[in-house]
Amino acid sequence: MYVGSVMHKNLITVSPDTSLTDAMKLIKEKKIAHLLVVDAKGKLVGIVTDRDIRQNWASPATTLSTHELNYLLAKITVGMIMMRNLMVVSPQTTIERAALTMQENRINGLPVMDGDKLVGIITSSDVMGVLLTAIGIDKESTRFTVLVQDRVGTTAEITRILKENEINIRSIFAWPDPQYPGIYQLVMRVPQRDGAKAIQSLTDAGFKVLSSYVADLKPYLP
Repeated sequence: MYVGSVMHKNLITVSPDTSLTDAMKLIKEKKIAHLLVVDAKGKLVGIVTDRDIRQNWASPATTLSTHELNYLLAKITVGMIMMRNLMVVSPQTTIERAALTMQENRINGLPVMDGDKLVGIITSSDVMGVLLTAIGIDKESTRFTVLVQDRVGTTAEITRILKENEINIRSIFAWPDPQYPGIYQLVMRVPQRDGAKAIQSLTDAGFKVLSSYVADLKPYLP
């Protein structure tokens, strides 16, 4: 899946001259965490988050009066606090690449640019939503883990066993175990009604199957 498929296209933008007070009101009103900052020509020049605004908001311990506080906040603009050195992606960027970019740079949102044109934004919540849908957690299912060696044909063998038992695979993904090089945790979901049958079929075929957390994987290694 690509960023263009899940990005937000109805963008909420502000100018660099927008006051901190107005930016805070907009974030609360629209229930968003990011504001894209554009200049008079619509060119992206920065991004500001709800966290940026909170960090620049006055402390409740201030000795200023409400009038003085509001006056000072009105003088602070988005352009003074926005992030200018932006990380961006294109609509053709894969979801997993966008997720990696956010993780490596410790950010929660990425503007989406199609050439020089701002066309959207994708957030960590969007990426998490894609992941949860991909692994089938939104459906009635049974989840289990098959510990396998990194070798050609392993997945084909597992899927063949489930096919022969007329068990449909809802989702499947492989996670390399950092503690045991060459070992993968093959995390699978099947319809809930077939969960016990799937686990038993794979166990009978000699696979190590886990249906709950275990602290020590050594006894279960293939």
